[in-house]
Amino acid sequence: MMCLNSTCRRLAALCSLAALLALPYPTHGQSGDDPWPGIREALFQARPINDGATSLQIFAPNQADDAALVPISVRMPANIAAKASKLTLIIDRNPAPVAGTFIFGDAFRASPDVGERSIATRVRVDAFSRVRAVLELADGTLEMASKFVIGAGGCSAPATKDPDEALASLGRTQMKLMKSAAHDAHWREIQVMIKHPNFTGMQMDKKTGSFTPAVFVNSIDVRQGTAPILRIEGGISLSEDPNIRFTTGVAEDAGLEFGATDTAGRTFYAAAVPDPS
Repeated sequence: MMCLNSTCRRLAALCSLAALLALPYPTHGQSGDDPWPGIREALFQARPINDGATSLQIFAPNQADDAALVPISVRMPANIAAKASKLTLIIDRNPAPVAGTFIFGDAFRASPDVGERSIATRVRVDAFSRVRAVLELADGTLEMASKFVIGAGGCSAPATKDPDEALASLGRTQMKLMKSAAHDAHWREIQVMIKHPNFTGMQMDKKTGSFTPAVFVNSIDVRQGTAPILRIEGGISLSEDPNIRFTTGVAEDAGLEFGATDTAGRTFYAAAVPDPS
């Protein structure tokens, strides 16, 4: 018998989404009440993780004002930044728990010492969940910081615009490169912005009653010339209109650029020159 009610349509969409993302970890039901053990095993196997280490901090609201746009920031001291290899941002109870992977290039690690480094973005939280930042160092050491966030429905929440309107503005990009008199002369804050609905596959089109297919930004590469600074690999848990800010040091006052792609094969590009202020 054909199933036409909204519950069945939602289950079908979730199954399609799981197949699309090829999730490598068990579902929540297979992990019991706590999904973290299954996620941890799939991503990091039996490697030890230093939980609650003072070297890494994560900041997020206790309760989300909007579960589809939850601000998250991660901070690391300078001595850790010099050894940083990869940061994985995880939302335990999201359908696709890995919100993003941030891979640090040689230009990030070898940049001048400008003190503490930070990375900030916005994510979707689908159910009350612990949000984790797991940092891998060059020697393979894993450090973790986490925060519990109260929020629900972020992955199925409709885009803030009509889907057609959201698609009309898709692809607009901007990049900012900012200095600060309060920091070292080599300190820079870099902001990457892409207009993109980042459809999750769980959002219903009010006009048709069907689910909008999942299409999202899946890679962003930030470079200074040919030197890679940061690569971001994203999924459906990054909010619409991806917005990433991070701090680093630059050895010379040169411009930066980024290139990005989405799962539909579109490409995006923007460049920035230093703020003269």
